[in-house]
Amino acid sequence: MSISELRAAFRYRVARHLLIGPGLWAWGRPKFTGLENIPRTGPVILAANHLAISDSFYVVQSARRPVSFLAKADYFTQPGLRGKLKKIFFSGMGQIPVDRSGGTASSPALDAATKIVQDGGAWGIHPEGTRSPDGRLYKGKTGAVRVALATGTPIVPIALRNTEDRTLKNFWKREPVTVEVLPPLDLSDASLDDEASVRRATDELMDVLAKHSGQEQVPAYAKPGGK
Repeated sequence: MSISELRAAFRYRVARHLLIGPGLWAWGRPKFTGLENIPRTGPVILAANHLAISDSFYVVQSARRPVSFLAKADYFTQPGLRGKLKKIFFSGMGQIPVDRSGGTASSPALDAATKIVQDGGAWGIHPEGTRSPDGRLYKGKTGAVRVALATGTPIVPIALRNTEDRTLKNFWKREPVTVEVLPPLDLSDASLDDEASVRRATDELMDVLAKHSGQEQVPAYAKPGGK
């Protein structure tokens, strides 16, 4: 392992076990189920619904292994000391900057995600592309399915509940966060050569997340930055 890889591993362990983990347990009192569906080694795509900033961190805790997410590019480019600290923190958690404007601007991030799974890593993604603005589950983007089909990597859906609207005022009244890890999505009928099948597989992924998260589905994309 190179020096840069050792540094990255150190930053990850510090971020997960010292900066994030204890706070998540105290704040969310999380309950995890289905952890056996996440392989401890080898390539995997973890796809979860998105209600709060903390969602990706709960996914990381459930995986019990390093997980890389695509993060908004502006987390890495904000000026000043606050911006530098954000960059260090998100980089330490294995986050990959992504241009949220869509279209070809996101291709470099998907290329990076492809490399992660090709190297045997775990890639985490919120298929909606942004946090839900109103608690409903919005239409999923097809990136996760495309990477899965291109690399032969399984997609493991993760349904999150009760991560949103947690404040000190309602802390004791809130239900514990639940993280339900589900069996891998069946992609046997999907093909990269068939755009309709890619869309269907993505819709099936969102159907699974909706069923287990209890969210109402919306047949439209959520607007980035809406919340």
